[in-house]
Amino acid sequence: MKHKIWVGYDLMPEPLALLEAETETIHSTNPADLPGVAGVILGVEPTADAVFMDQAGQTLKVIARHGIGVDNVDLAAATERGILVVNTPDAPTESTAEHAVALLLALAKQVAAGDRNLRGTANIPHHRLQGTEVRGRTLGVVGFGRIGRRVAEICRQGLQMRIVVFDPYLNQSQAEAMGVAVADSLEVLLDQADFVTLHPAFTPETRHLIGTLELRCMKPTAFLINVSRGPVVDEVALFRALETRQIAGAAMDVFDPEPPSPDNPLFRMPNVVATPHISSFTDLGREAMSQGAVEQLLQVLRGERPPSLVNPEAWPGRAA
Repeated sequence: MKHKIWVGYDLMPEPLALLEAETETIHSTNPADLPGVAGVILGVEPTADAVFMDQAGQTLKVIARHGIGVDNVDLAAATERGILVVNTPDAPTESTAEHAVALLLALAKQVAAGDRNLRGTANIPHHRLQGTEVRGRTLGVVGFGRIGRRVAEICRQGLQMRIVVFDPYLNQSQAEAMGVAVADSLEVLLDQADFVTLHPAFTPETRHLIGTLELRCMKPTAFLINVSRGPVVDEVALFRALETRQIAGAAMDVFDPEPPSPDNPLFRMPNVVATPHISSFTDLGREAMSQGAVEQLLQVLRGERPPSLVNPEAWPGRAA
């Protein structure tokens, strides 16, 4: 008898075909369809909490996250129940890094403001459309994981920017090998940077990592980019900083909450570029995430240890 798998995300065709060949696949976003499943594939929704897991029952062995973040999975509850949680940390790296750089350049070159002005949807004085040349400017990278490193690499090698990084878990030798400077604190980085790009993992410690005090540390000519998680930035503080020209502009692909309210005041700001959480939503990015989620889920069902096990302390869990 084939294992039942609850798929709450639109997988790409080839990984989906692989999954359907080996399992009984249930395409659903309704938790009422969970009882009896052996595996679950999630996007950023819904939240897989203890109630969600118990609704699936004792048969649930693995939760596969289609992407990097697992903040919508209660890892403690999963571990307690022997449910393995996997993600696809490498898959969206390139797509997300490229999107961060695209937002950086869109801010620097006034792309969105110029577009709105030309279409007649905004009346922005011509002097407010002056762009910023990025060559030789300082990019502050907060969080130096896979995506942060790739953004730094693109901007250092391709745009000839100076790179300063801050990460309390930084591998110093890795930073030195890449030729980037290391800031002793977040405040030191914010004070130096012309552009700040955020790439920390979302944890209780990084909620509102950028708030009123941090924004005051930034230059009035500096720009903020966030493609990590919405709650990393205090949006109320950011709006005030933009409204008073405390900083020059901001670009974000993530919001708090998501989806954002259509009347979010940030959307009215001429010095804001916003995209709807699409940084990893590319052809190759989606393919890699779908493939990674499916392959690891099938590995668990075969009793094999997957390479991206988020809660290794639970191994082998119910898969045994």
